[in-house]
Amino acid sequence: MQYGFYLPNHGPTAQPGPLAEIARRGDSLGFEYMVVGDHILVPRRIDSPYPYTVGGDFPPAGSGEYFEQLTLLTFLAGITSNIRLVPSVMIVPYRNPLLAAKILATLDVLSQGRLTLGVGVGWMEEEFVALDAPPFSERGAVTDEYLLAFKELWTSDNPTFDGKYYQFSDIDFLPKPVQKPHPPIWVGGQSRPAIRRAAELGNGWHPVGAIPAAPLEPEELDQNMVTLRRFAERAGRDPGEIDVAMKAPLYDPALSSGESRRRFSGDPEQVAHDVQTYADTGVSQIIFDIRSADMSETTERMAWFAEEIIART
Repeated sequence: MQYGFYLPNHGPTAQPGPLAEIARRGDSLGFEYMVVGDHILVPRRIDSPYPYTVGGDFPPAGSGEYFEQLTLLTFLAGITSNIRLVPSVMIVPYRNPLLAAKILATLDVLSQGRLTLGVGVGWMEEEFVALDAPPFSERGAVTDEYLLAFKELWTSDNPTFDGKYYQFSDIDFLPKPVQKPHPPIWVGGQSRPAIRRAAELGNGWHPVGAIPAAPLEPEELDQNMVTLRRFAERAGRDPGEIDVAMKAPLYDPALSSGESRRRFSGDPEQVAHDVQTYADTGVSQIIFDIRSADMSETTERMAWFAEEIIART
């Protein structure tokens, strides 16, 4: 099992000093991945339901604050050495595909091949409208097309693309990413189209689990893995080459009492057992949300996890 953690991109720890300390600490503790979410702006009114809370409310909406995801990761690339940099997820339709491909290739070169690209189609229609992005209703098709455009730009010496949403030809695109044929792509989302996208266009499937709105219990994950394998085989791909990188919270131990214990809460043995349960279903990476508004609490939880979980699994 490989492990990662969420980075803050809003709130009191989303400042250069704390971000640098968190990133360096994670690098030195042996985490393999650090991830950061993607909102270019937060509209003042949001009617779109957030898929990861039971009531559909978007918790950070009130502040309106968000660092731009790819800029933040590029900053942290320069002060870390080994940990991989993961936009998780980058909302693909938000950015011009040629520009996004260039930023991502630049990030991979400057980090000496440490980019893993998490992608998603997005959920907030109001943000699509504010950014003048392609139509929200067509975001899945746009994402599929842009991913194909990324691969063409990253791998071809004479990149040419003639899609419904974007076209290019007679251009040079350099530098290419360090990783060949291109940086790994993790496809986020739990829907059947997202699983299909991961099987056909990705190097990994990147769901969210262990939260009330998306429990993703091992039994459900097993069913999704069957779907993933079928889509991969239909696309002529080896299902064994597709990672499953799950995101989950690391809960406070107080939630571990009784039969209602949440997964990834409790003592080290309980958390390690949950990790093994998901590993047995085929999960190869788990990215934990260990963020806190308190800097010392964040770093203490990182150290606890490294000493008690990474060291024993």
